[in-house]
Amino acid sequence: MRRRSLVIATASTALVVAAIVLLVPLAPGWERVQKAFFNGEVFWKTFPGLVKAFLVDIMIFAWCAPMIAVLGLVIALARDARSPALFPLRLFGMVYNDVFRGVPVILVIYLVGFGIPGLGLPRPWNSPYIWGTVAVVLTYSAYVAEVYRTGIESIHESQRAAATSLGLSHWDVMRFVILPQAIRRVIPANMNLLIALQKDVALLSFIGPVEVLRQAGVYKSLLANFTPYLGAALIFLAVTVPATRWVDRMIARQNAARS
Repeated sequence: MRRRSLVIATASTALVVAAIVLLVPLAPGWERVQKAFFNGEVFWKTFPGLVKAFLVDIMIFAWCAPMIAVLGLVIALARDARSPALFPLRLFGMVYNDVFRGVPVILVIYLVGFGIPGLGLPRPWNSPYIWGTVAVVLTYSAYVAEVYRTGIESIHESQRAAATSLGLSHWDVMRFVILPQAIRRVIPANMNLLIALQKDVALLSFIGPVEVLRQAGVYKSLLANFTPYLGAALIFLAVTVPATRWVDRMIARQNAARS
């Protein structure tokens, strides 16, 4: 049955690919599309510059990711505060998550990236790299905080009760009992968010940084051709597809360990 299923899957995939390869070139505008989007000469001319610009995306991602992880954990802990005296902290965490998960990331980038430098701050405090980073960190921290909170709430309440009965304070229970388990459980979900972050870093191009998306736009304007956008897409795929498969393996191993 497994061999039969494999044969059927391979045959159906081959038929679909063959249909695309044979039918798309028959479209009336295929020659224009091929010249505008699949120009080999333009691709090889611009691809090295796109790879160089992608290093800016990697740098922004590299300094955003740890800040998001820390701020997301702080917001999750604020939401988990159970003392009545800490209710304002819990309310802040709820409002923070509602606001930054409810507003599209591109709007946050526009509001922060253009609004704060508009105050007339001196250099380097008017840099789009700084305020673009702030916008991305604020937005993604809200999503990461919810993932952390899900992991915290997945730990059975009996473990809190048992740790409390041993004389541990609330923060000791969180530090030594809850968080080590919760963080381990949410690693795959957070990895998915990191993959999304790698792509959304390109949105900072709208406020100034010359990363791969902006560089592709520059090449498009200079050469009157859309092929550089195809090159940028391939660069992102070269990073995100292996990362996605790695996350899938992590999830599969986690599910196997639980079963």
